[in-house]
Amino acid sequence: MKKLDLQKCIVGSVFTNCYFLKNKETGEMLIVDPGDNADKIEQKVLEMQGKPVAVLLTHGHFDHILAAEEIKKKYNIPIYACDKEEKTLLNPEINLSAYGRGNCSIRADRYLADLQVVELAGFSVQMIETPGHTVGSCCYYLKDEGVLFSGDTVFRGSVGRTDFPEGSTSAIVHSLHRLLEALPDDTEVYPGHDASTTIGYEKRYNPFV
Repeated sequence: MKKLDLQKCIVGSVFTNCYFLKNKETGEMLIVDPGDNADKIEQKVLEMQGKPVAVLLTHGHFDHILAAEEIKKKYNIPIYACDKEEKTLLNPEINLSAYGRGNCSIRADRYLADLQVVELAGFSVQMIETPGHTVGSCCYYLKDEGVLFSGDTVFRGSVGRTDFPEGSTSAIVHSLHRLLEALPDDTEVYPGHDASTTIGYEKRYNPFV
């Protein structure tokens, strides 16, 4: 019996998916990519009766991080990110917040290495490096729950943009292949924008394969 209660709300000016991963047994909760609208995020936590214990960032672009500091302070919880994303998180020019988004600069509390597994909210969470959209873009894989949070690396039938600072098309295609080769076909994939998909669907229909 899976113990994940997964819900989302859409936040910010570019409709970013913010995910809420609640452990049905303990009530503990992880928040993935609190991109804006801290009040809306806090309301969702109340609705789900969750107890946030950590924030997970898939990458450092403004639309995935703008509410992170406020959420961190509200619940006194740490922020996790890929260790290669530190520069993006800190630099408003690279995270794009310099362009009318208030020069957001944040520092994660815990930087994870590729394939590192951490126990959070009663879940085993593996961070998988998937560069391309940014240098330190990553995905979070919950093997026992059969879910992957792909940020802006993999979308349904596509991949993320690579025309931003430090983006790389060759890197993101390599990242896509890495995920498709490593994960089971029935893994549910929850991206940073738009609809969910599965690893199997992307193997069959993603034009970047």
